[in-house]
Amino acid sequence: MSLLLPLLRGAPGALRPSCRAAAASRRGLGSSSSSSGGWGPPGGGAGVRPGRRSLLAGLAGAAAALAGLGLVRRAEMVSREPVAPGLGEEQEQEQDELSRRCGDFMAPPVSGLRELRSRRQEMRSRMEMLIMETQSQVCRALAQVDRGAAFTVDRWERKEGGGGISCVLQDGNIFEKAGVNVSVVFGHLSEEAAQQMRSRGKTLKTKNGKLPFCAMGVSSVIHPKNPHVPTIHFNYRYFEIENADGTKQWWFGGGTDLTPTYLNEEDAIHFHKTLKEACDQHNPELYPKYKKWCDDYFYIKHRGERRGIGGIFFDDLDSPSKEEAFQFVQSCAKAIVPCYVPIVKKHSRDPFTPEEKLWQQLRRGRYVEFNLVYDRGTKFGLATPGSRIESILMSLPLTARWQYMHTPPEESREAEILEVLRNPKDWVH
Repeated sequence: MSLLLPLLRGAPGALRPSCRAAAASRRGLGSSSSSSGGWGPPGGGAGVRPGRRSLLAGLAGAAAALAGLGLVRRAEMVSREPVAPGLGEEQEQEQDELSRRCGDFMAPPVSGLRELRSRRQEMRSRMEMLIMETQSQVCRALAQVDRGAAFTVDRWERKEGGGGISCVLQDGNIFEKAGVNVSVVFGHLSEEAAQQMRSRGKTLKTKNGKLPFCAMGVSSVIHPKNPHVPTIHFNYRYFEIENADGTKQWWFGGGTDLTPTYLNEEDAIHFHKTLKEACDQHNPELYPKYKKWCDDYFYIKHRGERRGIGGIFFDDLDSPSKEEAFQFVQSCAKAIVPCYVPIVKKHSRDPFTPEEKLWQQLRRGRYVEFNLVYDRGTKFGLATPGSRIESILMSLPLTARWQYMHTPPEESREAEILEVLRNPKDWVH
């Protein structure tokens, strides 16, 4: 998926009372298968961009910068709220830990501390904490590598329910465009969105023509400048649907995949092995199944080639249990930085020619074709009321190129990557 399915509209506005700024002392800180154990279906620099001044004017504290990382926040830090009276020592510690975790996020959580505390044992709150932490970890890692530009942090609200946090770095030293988005939304599914789910085998029963849902996820696409540094995409999400009889359906989805301009087998092996290790913690049959699913999903039919060299991809994951599925998603999210950042560091200073840059631009054209023509996430987002176009299309590169009848020479490095895209390889055996 190019982005979290419902990245939805809303302008940045006043933050919730439960998410006030940190104290002044903190400013300036730098579908089941028995053969798979039931794991789902087998298918399938400095400174910040000004942005909106109205948000800054309403903040109780100045935007904080993480020294030495080139990471700038355009949002409030989360304060440590006083704990509610009458709580036991263990509950007080639990609330204080939640506040501490939120203080490390790129912006206050969408749901707010009070709401997260009130339903801290529910999966939707646990998943929101996971995606917020993933966003923060990835943004910090990328900013530390780039050191030439800052993330613009755009906290937005959706009038239909929920909101999100979009973090985007552009024109850095290493990255041309790097976006890491969080979305936490709820409301009623549009008929078009519901129909898309039914086409995947979902049985959805509306009440008075309405279908309540909540959805959340973290999604990212990172486009480097150097053609020897690959593009990466990841997305991890959670859905809940309430049927007419009050019962709920839930499922997880997501994946991580790599799109290099030129093939480097060591990089491909490292990337896939890291993802395999994350999967193997839960079931050794997961990686080969989800690797194949990824190869099949990111297929540009009209070109007869994959978008990249794959990774893992899964959807509609609702077994063996909610807890086990969540733990698996958590392992996959934790694998993002170690599977990608070492590759970036390895190649970020590689020299390249104008011809190699041209090939990168042509490959990006293929990336755009897949995202706009085939990607389910893009289609779902555009079909959902209140769609936030900037977030949905964040996956597209700043620059790309389409050249008529371009064919690389035989036995060239350009032809080498095309062969792999047409015939996926097993990188770990």
